[in-house]
Amino acid sequence: MVQDRFHGRIRDAQRACDWPGCDQAGEFRAPGIRAPGFDGPGDYRWFCLDHIRAFNAGYDYFAGMSPEQIWAAQSPIHGWESEARAFRPTAGIDSAPRWGDFTDPLDAISQRARKRAEALRPVSWPDGRVASPEERKALDVLGLDITTDRRALRQRYSDLLHRYHPDRNGGDRAHESRLQEVVEAYQLLRKVPGLA
Repeated sequence: MVQDRFHGRIRDAQRACDWPGCDQAGEFRAPGIRAPGFDGPGDYRWFCLDHIRAFNAGYDYFAGMSPEQIWAAQSPIHGWESEARAFRPTAGIDSAPRWGDFTDPLDAISQRARKRAEALRPVSWPDGRVASPEERKALDVLGLDITTDRRALRQRYSDLLHRYHPDRNGGDRAHESRLQEVVEAYQLLRKVPGLA
């Protein structure tokens, strides 16, 4: 297939224009009914030059989006908000070892591996049910362990709420994301049936 000065034009495509009543060749691809996603590239429609121009003139990428979604889609970092694990400074692993605490670097590395393996080992609530990864993360966020009870959970939540909430710390909003993590962790853990 040969392309010419019109970007995206595919000559001799052997497709008819999808515009109703048009008998020209469909040489330009346009988004179809089914958008691209995890299961494939989606559907396309094919138009002649005149009808692709008409389609493009009336096409609205932002149709159906809220103002917040439009603003996010126009952001220069749209799609790059979160780092892939490999590109995080820690590469998805806990912090680097304190090399000065070890005489042999291999000891530092093995200790780190032991801590990682320990973190992945299943732990159980007092009622014997194995804690899910989300529950373990919530415990870490609140600084609690698996043996905690409801009273200790409420007390810790109250303490962290007082520490991070802007109404309680003189209007400092620097800890809002941490506060959100604490609230979400508490909401998850308060529903755990295994807490005494």
